[in-house]
Amino acid sequence: MPKDVDATPDYAVPALEKALDILELLSGRAEGLTQNQIGAEVGRSASQIFRTLAVLEQRGYLVRERPAGLYYLSMQLFEMAHRHPAVRGLVQVAIAPMRRLAEAVRQSCNLGIADFGRMIVIAEAEGPAAFGFRVRVGGHFALLGAASGRALLAFQDDAVRADWLALSDAAGMPSAERDRLLARLPAIRERGYEETADGLHSGVTDLAFPVLRAGRALAILTIPYVSTSYSEVPLEAVKRHGAATAAELSAALAGG
Repeated sequence: MPKDVDATPDYAVPALEKALDILELLSGRAEGLTQNQIGAEVGRSASQIFRTLAVLEQRGYLVRERPAGLYYLSMQLFEMAHRHPAVRGLVQVAIAPMRRLAEAVRQSCNLGIADFGRMIVIAEAEGPAAFGFRVRVGGHFALLGAASGRALLAFQDDAVRADWLALSDAAGMPSAERDRLLARLPAIRERGYEETADGLHSGVTDLAFPVLRAGRALAILTIPYVSTSYSEVPLEAVKRHGAATAAELSAALAGG
């Protein structure tokens, strides 16, 4: 966002600063903004940011919705970030334990992290059974409305939780539904995981376990448990395996 003039260094690059201001602005907005709205937010006229918006769109950092002319942040920065060693390292640490978990419980599992007010899946291990429920890597889920998102929120400090909720699906929920889901967070933290019937698929129980570092959830390990007459491992055993794998990942991150 615009910086105080006194703090601006002599080597400032105005065009770059405009681009960064725009990216920072849109990274915190779930809804798109017009050119005029963006200009007003970053303290510049629409004409001053016209070329910057055009270049950012051309390079794939912004997406423009026509005919409304609304600009959104694309997935370009996300994809760049996930080539970063920190995220790539998280997947590398997690994938082998996740595969062992999937084999042990005969169900698929996935790993998700926060992504601008949503959850995004960054790794998945397919279960060996002939049937099951899979979630694709790159898939997005609601933050408050999904088990994985609530587990993530439950293991954050108040300030981080408030910031994430402001960007999340919670803003558009009826107040009664929002309050009901928020009231679940203390119990999730006390229990150590979230367990709930999947809101979209009957017969699926979502089990979401936090991967912790210094008491804060960096990621969520989720098992979408499918309960049928063919299920080979009972739910209680699946929960024990899931909790143990999340603890294994937490220990690996703490030692990293």
